[in-house]
Amino acid sequence: MAIADLNYVLKLFGGADVSEDHLNELFQEVLLMTLARAADADISIQHVEVERIQEILKEHTGKDFSSADVRVAARAELYAEASLVKYLRGAQKKLSDAQRTQVVQALADVFRSDSTVSGLEIDFFNNVVSALDVTPAQIAGLVAGDV
Repeated sequence: MAIADLNYVLKLFGGADVSEDHLNELFQEVLLMTLARAADADISIQHVEVERIQEILKEHTGKDFSSADVRVAARAELYAEASLVKYLRGAQKKLSDAQRTQVVQALADVFRSDSTVSGLEIDFFNNVVSALDVTPAQIAGLVAGDV
């Protein structure tokens, strides 16, 4: 996916609607944007984080993303019009509970990939969880009726 393909999130933020047919693309863009920004949350993008993001993106989307895709999506200039949190708040209404939970769980995975979790990363995580309106039970994988 080229970085220019972030048009569904940007379109949604601009007030346009995303059709049912394109909700999966919206999920992929939200996942890429969130994980890429996460790599830069502590002001230091580690190579191991970029590699883990690439693996997670492949697991969740079936698509390959280059390290350049990840690094470009992490750049602050992309978020000049609005913060990632604002983009996520707009997208969360269109994403399913399962998709929002996947983004948050993948985010935790990225933060654990370099064996040190900083206070900045914890703040970033909490902001994403709030913006995506994910509950503690969803984060823990608890679903009513499941054992």
